[in-house]
Amino acid sequence: MNDSEQYKEHIEYTFAAFCKVVLRNASLSAYRDIARRQKREISLDYLMEGRYYNPSTTDSYFAKQTSSMELIVCGERIVIENERLAKVFSGLPKLRQEVLVLYFFFGYTDKKIGEMYGKSRTTVNYWKIAALKYLRKEMECKLRLNGDVG
Repeated sequence: MNDSEQYKEHIEYTFAAFCKVVLRNASLSAYRDIARRQKREISLDYLMEGRYYNPSTTDSYFAKQTSSMELIVCGERIVIENERLAKVFSGLPKLRQEVLVLYFFFGYTDKKIGEMYGKSRTTVNYWKIAALKYLRKEMECKLRLNGDVG
């Protein structure tokens, strides 16, 4: 019985020593992480002094109100917020405008739009693709003219 108690005591001491090593290594790792973080971080008090910069910002995308354009397409009033897009879209023929609105806003298929106008699905698809190409070309051209794209 004596050997068994000595063995249990040995196991307890060994486990205690193991726990001390683990805790010591964990604390050293934590101190190292804190020191590393302190090298990279700036105190908020330092930022709040106002000498360098204010740590806040204001969203300006709502402040810039561009004129929106309203169009009546397919008997529906459509508001286009982007002024450039509105000008380019209004330059499309009425039929192409209607095809784009029916397809993208009302979810009509090319076949259903073709039935409405008495044309084939492929003709409607051609109208749609041609209108999208025109919009893309004109928008890219306007962006280049205004210096917004490289």
